[in-house]
Amino acid sequence: MAGQNAITGGIATRYATALFELADESGALDTVSADLQSLKNMLEQSSDLARFVASPLYTRDDHTKALGAILEKAGASALTQQFVGTVAHQRRLFSLGDMITSFGQQLAAKRGEVTAQVTSAHTLSEAQLAQIKETLKAQLKSDVALETSVDENLLGGLVIRVGSRMIDSSIRTKLNRLQLNLKEAS
Repeated sequence: MAGQNAITGGIATRYATALFELADESGALDTVSADLQSLKNMLEQSSDLARFVASPLYTRDDHTKALGAILEKAGASALTQQFVGTVAHQRRLFSLGDMITSFGQQLAAKRGEVTAQVTSAHTLSEAQLAQIKETLKAQLKSDVALETSVDENLLGGLVIRVGSRMIDSSIRTKLNRLQLNLKEAS
């Protein structure tokens, strides 16, 4: 399984780097970044779309046409549409999420930002995200780009990852620690 992740990561990085270079040359980094974030949100919010993208049962033409129509309706730039069309045509959609993440990491590195992955039990408000960003910026002494996700199993609290560092203040972890301490005490 680790070998498969390395292969997928390599594909994602190569494709993301190619898109990043094209977007940088054409001055469209912010536009493409916004398009990719919008696509990522669509994939997270629609389990049907996520299953469609991940399914090898559809032809490359089905994937290309459907995603082209979705991106056009969403107002994505021509570069983003061409990129996703190429990914679909090459049958690499299984790695699209990793490509989006890799693009974001490359953009953050260019801007001198650190990327923090924030996992919460529910969707965070803009005010909460701004507060987290400011707190991390003060701690890390660097601009911070947030990548958010929701894991309802956390019950509450946050898990924040910055590079190899992790801050876990989730209720699930606190309950697990309490349970472990009670087992040791008895």
